[in-house]
Amino acid sequence: MLTGCLLIAAGCNHDEKKVAEQPVASVVKKPALTGPFRFHKLVEVSPGEDYDILSWGRGSKTVGSFMILHSDSSGKKYTTTTGDLDGTIIDVYNSDMDLDGNPELLIRAKATDTANYATIYAFEFNGSKANKLDFPKLTKSQRKGYNGNDNFYIKEGKFMREFPIYDGDGKDAKPTGAKRQLEYGLRSNDFTVKQLSKDSTDKSSDKQVAKESVKSQEPDKKKTSSKKSKKQPSEKKSKKKKKKHRNSNDN
Repeated sequence: MLTGCLLIAAGCNHDEKKVAEQPVASVVKKPALTGPFRFHKLVEVSPGEDYDILSWGRGSKTVGSFMILHSDSSGKKYTTTTGDLDGTIIDVYNSDMDLDGNPELLIRAKATDTANYATIYAFEFNGSKANKLDFPKLTKSQRKGYNGNDNFYIKEGKFMREFPIYDGDGKDAKPTGAKRQLEYGLRSNDFTVKQLSKDSTDKSSDKQVAKESVKSQEPDKKKTSSKKSKKQPSEKKSKKKKKKHRNSNDN
């Protein structure tokens, strides 16, 4: 019995050693960016053609530069595109809006002011050549009720933008519940803009049209007064004729 107990104890110790010897699964962490770099995203347009987008700069978190590293491993060509950056990069979008086979990269940055305004840096790449595109600013009607908080995404090859509409300005602005949606395309290296949504701006114009239609249904006071003025001279003439007739009888 003593021998059996010793054998069981030895077996338990052997199992404990096996459990302790099992390797612990290591968690693979994404390598953190070290200064002066702040942002990095890899965009793979096609096999062997990659774009690394980075932002960098020391001494400031909101002002710096961005660079686009284009790697054409099949053609063994490597180019760099740089530019000044105002704000922090939020995301990068890839599309071919004009369907010419040349990719477009749109870098979205958050502006340095207190509101969440968006800035877009756009480029079209043709081989090793980078063509800078001027992203259009919001027009006066598009800016009505705008207070930032944009949402950008790619849909059916188009660059989409939507944002909530606010009533008021600054910190006192309150969301109305409506949204404005814009669709951006590209034609001859120029952006096209199309508003897809009907928002508060359209409603205000509809109210104006309704007011004008109500006014058109009201009776025209000027016309009625003009008719009365036309009747007055005829009444005077009739009175004069009556007076002349009386005078002839008296004679």
